[in-house]
Amino acid sequence: MKLAIIATLVASASAFSIKVPANVKAAVAGAAVTAGVAVAPAFAGDVGAGEQVFNANCAACHAGGQNVIMPEKTLEKAALEQYLAGGRNEKAVITQVTNGKNAMPAFGGRLSDDDIANVASYVIATSEAGWDE
Repeated sequence: MKLAIIATLVASASAFSIKVPANVKAAVAGAAVTAGVAVAPAFAGDVGAGEQVFNANCAACHAGGQNVIMPEKTLEKAALEQYLAGGRNEKAVITQVTNGKNAMPAFGGRLSDDDIANVASYVIATSEAGWDE
């Protein structure tokens, strides 16, 4: 239990740019692997705020994680892994939302960097949990 708490604290500190010495990160990661504890990276954005931004800006085309323009390119986990340049991760979502691609318009300049990071966190978290339509 203590190991899981320490691993979570290290991951959270890393997400908030708190300096965690490399040897501490390595020790915690190594101990976590040995103990069979998964250390998931903390989301960069706020999932709740991302849901609000998504509903206001993205849901017209992507309601329920779908895609009304290109039906095969949904926001479901498998589709993001297959079609998203860079794979299914927040950085790749941020890039696509910022720059747009194909029929998707660019939202960089329309949305703040924080809003885009929040949307990316929401999309990744919801694709993992499953979209409720």
